[in-house]
Amino acid sequence: MFVVIMGCGRVGARLAQLLTKAGHEVTILDVNDAAFNRLGADFPGTTLLGNGIDMDVLRRAGIERADAFVAATQGDNRNIMASQIAQHVFKVPKVVTRIYDPIRSDTFTELGLNAISPTVLGANAFFERLTGSAPPSSPSS
Repeated sequence: MFVVIMGCGRVGARLAQLLTKAGHEVTILDVNDAAFNRLGADFPGTTLLGNGIDMDVLRRAGIERADAFVAATQGDNRNIMASQIAQHVFKVPKVVTRIYDPIRSDTFTELGLNAISPTVLGANAFFERLTGSAPPSSPSS
């Protein structure tokens, strides 16, 4: 599988390493060249300096042949926008985006965007560790 990852922070870099170790082809892009240091010198994938909401940057990353796209930056707006471009313009089969705001995450999930909210996942994990049980159905806020 060929995956384009936008955002080489801790999550994006770790995902890129996991995917390449599992034999997948990865191109990871970031607006900060220093972010690629997280990957290590032996990273077998491709790195690309640029903004993932720029369609020319996405084309250089290989989005037109991508099997999957991941938006893992710190910015919900940029993640949402890039994911919609990948999904609707380039027709990438699998698109997953990180959205911190639980309300926006629920909204975009309802609209067909595959959203992961670390805020919700973290709160649920804390709840489970504290109480020993699964959290009740999550509130919207």
